[in-house]
Amino acid sequence: MTTLAAALDQIRAIVGPSGILTDAADMAPYLSEWRGRFKGNSPAVVRPANTEEVAAVVRICAGAGIPIVPQGGNTGLVGGSIPYEDGREIVLSLSRMNRIREIDALNYTMTVDAGVVLTAVQNAAAEADRLFPLSLGSEGTAQLGGLISTNAGGINVLRYGNTRDLVLGLEVVLADGRVWDGMRRLRKNNTGYDLKNLFIGAEGTLGIVTGAVLKLFPRPRQSITAFVAVPSPAAAVALLARLRSASGDAVSAFELMSRRCLDFALKHVAGTIDPLSAPSPWYVITELTAGTKSDSFQDTVEAAFAEAFEAELATDATLAQSESQAKQLWFIREAIVEAQKFEGGSIKNDVSVPVSRVAEFIDLAEAAVATACPGIRPTPFGHVGDGNIHFNLSQPEGADTKTYLDRWDEICHVVNEVIFALDGSISAEHGVGRFKKDEMPVIKGPVEFDLLRAVKATLDPDGLLNPGKMLP
Repeated sequence: MTTLAAALDQIRAIVGPSGILTDAADMAPYLSEWRGRFKGNSPAVVRPANTEEVAAVVRICAGAGIPIVPQGGNTGLVGGSIPYEDGREIVLSLSRMNRIREIDALNYTMTVDAGVVLTAVQNAAAEADRLFPLSLGSEGTAQLGGLISTNAGGINVLRYGNTRDLVLGLEVVLADGRVWDGMRRLRKNNTGYDLKNLFIGAEGTLGIVTGAVLKLFPRPRQSITAFVAVPSPAAAVALLARLRSASGDAVSAFELMSRRCLDFALKHVAGTIDPLSAPSPWYVITELTAGTKSDSFQDTVEAAFAEAFEAELATDATLAQSESQAKQLWFIREAIVEAQKFEGGSIKNDVSVPVSRVAEFIDLAEAAVATACPGIRPTPFGHVGDGNIHFNLSQPEGADTKTYLDRWDEICHVVNEVIFALDGSISAEHGVGRFKKDEMPVIKGPVEFDLLRAVKATLDPDGLLNPGKMLP
């Protein structure tokens, strides 16, 4: 079998000197998750420039028995793109593959390389008078291949769906170095198994996504953003249902946050405002969009809010009067994420339940973690419109941070028990990666788990693609 050193020489000959990093300082950004929870080692970070180079590198690694960790923008939160500490795996970064190959405005599609950053896709769509609706906090760094491989969500899932719903076709390098060309731009194609869905959300364990055909949409011509005080999560869920019905399902985003979340943001993140005159235990920020600009849409939305006030689903609200005001309101949502790190250790939970059970989940989970860790400070927020709550837990005031974070698995298990009871998911949009893989045999039934393992064994029989991720 080819030695590691010989294999790296062969890879260097394919990708060129700029396509391979072996210096520790150069590799460091690729070997650590941004939160610092996962850190690994690698003999090299390989950065191919095109699909042919990816395929050639994979063939060399397959022949030499070298495991590969595919990596996009490295914005994941579950360690899926980080190699293990033993240093056996090479990191294969798609960052140099950043071309937008084609925009077909009449077909409402865009064809891209896997390494294109999400903001570049959004901007290119806008220049063609189209919308690519995927939007999330890391969009300035996250790459399409990684977003596809984790089936990322974001704030617009309610209206447009997860990444899975935004992909028409894929190009994938398989474990043996063959290239599957599934780059079809068709909305309807009933010719056998839908292979692309095997690779969406597979976290690079079945193949390496190198290109994609994405769905585009008409750009909204009118947008209404509102920041609303609500008395409870139950009221927020009822408000969502009312707005969807009254507006003809024009709600594109609907985010819930607690008062503690807002207090943290006001305290720690410059530029955050409190938009309402009096505090409320809970808030919603929502956006409704229409394809045409008209006074009637504004009237419809305002009437829906008036009815919500009468039904005591909302107690106060402000509607953005300009794009800059809308951005200021959305800044609050993003500031919540940054603010938590200033309050000490924060244990993260990315979970989902049926929308109708969001309020029940928050009540039960807050009670459960308070019993397990008195003084713990829940900061629930997130995409309540699709049932996805980021149930983050800040340490008790004055607690030792390391001691608290050492209880991460224990406290997450407490939350997971609530999730299991409510028929929810312990991973809503961040994936499984290294962090949650050991829970997979628990949350998947024996038949489902056997099917997952069978798919892995068929497409990656030697276990060289992102080993030790997703499946234990």
